[in-house]
Amino acid sequence: MLKVESLSAGYSAVPVLNELSISVEAGEFVSIVGPNGAGKTTLFKTISGVVPAMSGRILWDGEDLLACPPWQRAHLGLAHVPEGRQVFPSLSVIENLELGAYPETGRREWERNIERIYAWMPVLKERRNQLAGTLSGGEQQMVAVGRGLASSPKLLMLDEPSMGLAPTIADFIFEKLMEIRKQSGLTILLVEQRVAEALQFADRGYVLETGRVVLEGTTKTLMSDDRVRQAYLGM
Repeated sequence: MLKVESLSAGYSAVPVLNELSISVEAGEFVSIVGPNGAGKTTLFKTISGVVPAMSGRILWDGEDLLACPPWQRAHLGLAHVPEGRQVFPSLSVIENLELGAYPETGRREWERNIERIYAWMPVLKERRNQLAGTLSGGEQQMVAVGRGLASSPKLLMLDEPSMGLAPTIADFIFEKLMEIRKQSGLTILLVEQRVAEALQFADRGYVLETGRVVLEGTTKTLMSDDRVRQAYLGM
């Protein structure tokens, strides 16, 4: 589905990502972990087209994604739930969700999608007319996830969904993501600071350091690796 090959990208002449390669197959849950500054968010922004690539390739279903304008990538089935939620605070919950349905498939499947979003996250139905900026952090994160789901994505990219949330609320968000994946078969690519949870729920994972993949493998392989256990799991 998604193949990133020897990708270099950044915000100046010095790249943040250095010859990075990852892949995500249809139906997989893939996690990307690593320290702050490793390039995780930059990777997502490059896939979405916010940050231009310096070299390398990004293939989407075999097609060159870098040849596709950023605005058009959502129409191909890519949904990016950004770091820090970034809801539209002066718009209501339902208006935020409607904006997520901008891609053609999202508009066509709006009625079906909104029913499923409300079933997965009932609080959004309860607060559908409330301004998103007045919600709690956990509720705003649910709005952000729902907005991504409203586009009928083939791949949902989640950047640090637990950021700024209390542990119990973060656990709830992870549980909802697993429920959504189980019921819909959605492909998920996750960047997450809570390494144990990120790897626990994933099929495979990558460890990034200084813009490079330094480890990759199944969840079991990574969680049993001494480097991961010592650096990220406190074991």
